[in-house]
Amino acid sequence: MEDYSIYTGKTKTFSVVDYVLFGLTLLISTGIGLGYAIIDRKKLSSKEYLFGGRQMYVIPVALSLLVTFLSAVTLLGTAAEMYIYTTMFWYLCLSFVFAIVLSVVLFVPFFYNLRVTSVFQYLEMRFNKAVRTFAVILFLIPTIVYISFVLYAPTLAFNAVTGLNLWGSVVVIGAIVTVYTALGGMKAVLWTDTFQAAVIVAGLLAVLIQGSIVMGGFKNAWDIAVNGSRINFQDFNPDPTTRHSFWSVVIGGGFTWLSLYGVNQAQIQRALSCPSPWKAQLALLVNLPGLIIIVSMCCMIGIVMYAFYADCHPLKFNNLIVSPDQLMPLFVMDILSHIQGLPGVFVSCVFSGSLSTLSSTLNALGAVIPHDLIQPFCCKKMSDRNMTILSKVTVFVMGGVTIACAFGVAQLGSVLQATYAVTSVVGGPMFGMFVLGMFFPWANSLGAIAGTLTSLAIMLWICIAAFVNRAFNAIPSATSDIGCNWNITATTMTTLATTMSTMNSTEAVGLPPTPKSSDPFYPLYTLSYLNYTPTSVAIVVIVGLIVSFVTGKTDPKTLDPRLICPLFDRLFPCLPEMILLPLRFGINHEGKYDLDTTPVVNGQASKFPEMPTTHYVADRKQENGDGNFASKHGVNNIAFTDHDIISIRL
Repeated sequence: MEDYSIYTGKTKTFSVVDYVLFGLTLLISTGIGLGYAIIDRKKLSSKEYLFGGRQMYVIPVALSLLVTFLSAVTLLGTAAEMYIYTTMFWYLCLSFVFAIVLSVVLFVPFFYNLRVTSVFQYLEMRFNKAVRTFAVILFLIPTIVYISFVLYAPTLAFNAVTGLNLWGSVVVIGAIVTVYTALGGMKAVLWTDTFQAAVIVAGLLAVLIQGSIVMGGFKNAWDIAVNGSRINFQDFNPDPTTRHSFWSVVIGGGFTWLSLYGVNQAQIQRALSCPSPWKAQLALLVNLPGLIIIVSMCCMIGIVMYAFYADCHPLKFNNLIVSPDQLMPLFVMDILSHIQGLPGVFVSCVFSGSLSTLSSTLNALGAVIPHDLIQPFCCKKMSDRNMTILSKVTVFVMGGVTIACAFGVAQLGSVLQATYAVTSVVGGPMFGMFVLGMFFPWANSLGAIAGTLTSLAIMLWICIAAFVNRAFNAIPSATSDIGCNWNITATTMTTLATTMSTMNSTEAVGLPPTPKSSDPFYPLYTLSYLNYTPTSVAIVVIVGLIVSFVTGKTDPKTLDPRLICPLFDRLFPCLPEMILLPLRFGINHEGKYDLDTTPVVNGQASKFPEMPTTHYVADRKQENGDGNFASKHGVNNIAFTDHDIISIRL
């Protein structure tokens, strides 16, 4: 105990064994990527590079889905959330169920059957090229900022606590993930993610088990957390400004994760790498228990960590750490440093979270930028081989941009929190654009753009105003410093600690107090950040439909049925046909994936890439024996080719 930081006033550093294990993790990840680059060096096709030939196994896809958005920020932040606030955030596991089930039922089969390379291709099919391009820009800017933050933030946290070189780590990790993602493609990303998932679980287990041992068992740690008012599952306040209530975490968080699993390019691209729709759906379902287990382990570590520091809050003591994100690294060095190698395992765990997020996102950018921004405007006739090479070059370039932006993020200082919050706001309006197109057949392109712009403007206003006005509707739980070894510090430090003990609890964790404001919109600024996504979607849909009806709504009968998801058929398939029929709004979904067609949308042909080809023999009576083939499938005209093959146009 005398060796803990709260008694010595000093943080511990890595041993040689820790560095070796950390380096080994990076080496294995690089080796997997280079291995697949060598194996598939002659397979220069987009299908192989971006989708693994669409023949990937369920387990690696599920594990890749699992770790793509469980970044280092999530691993460190979830434990800190339990320590600083309460266990209400643990309800996030229910939001995973909400998001995964809806993604499996609605979004994954929808995009799989379209066989698109990029999810943004759908927006051009449904609306027009302007909507597609607008959505791509909305996706790119916050994505680049986010992955730069994912690269920089954990390195900063460990640099302050373990002495791990800051910029050396940023450059090395950024370069490694760029190289194996660019050279190995989807197969490299999936198998490195699988390895990194195992490392994440091993690291979390090491911390949880050793932490529980140090505290005399997890039950004892739980009891200490109960006494410290950290255990709370009873907040069912329906007020949307409550930071973490049952409703904001489950519903608001559910919509946030639904936007990630439902329409995010990185996740959909993984689902499309499976050989069939049901295997893609199975991969998401297999991923669900993993999500719950990893987040639960992080929450449990947070409880043990609070119990360990219950009598000496490190943020109050001797400048040990300056941010809640550094709590977990400090805790790890305190309880694991006497076992050489285990701190290295945990650091490998956290950085595996970063590597998986970075590789999956870079792989997605390798699909989006060439296919959505370059090919439609200047390289329409580029061969598939050259498109694959362009995707690899794009990954290299975006990897360099990410490293450069990480240096830029470091200069933002106190604006960093605002920047990260703003990036989370942009995803909601983009998700709303897909919801508007998939479930509301009357929406047109003007409605989509107007609704998205309105939602984006309102949410940016709320987010920025909340930061400027310090409208944080959250009060951290109380902390104590009575157990700190103040004998090792100067008199001034003791005075400072006494002062901090009497401060408002918000100030004690480094956040400014919430001021009183006369702004009539101030209550709006206190909206829980978890409710940003459902609010964004609601604004897009409401404004989009109003503008669509004012400017001339789309006639549902003119739409190709593959562009609309039959919401009620998917969610309530057991309802009688007399109820479901009017809820299809005049769209006939029967057999829509059976026909090889060139659909006409708003008077223009809409191309579906790589759709399965089906031919129908000219003898119509072969269909059902009564010559009713055309009327059964809603065919408007039938033309016979020289080979007596029917060409069908809806």
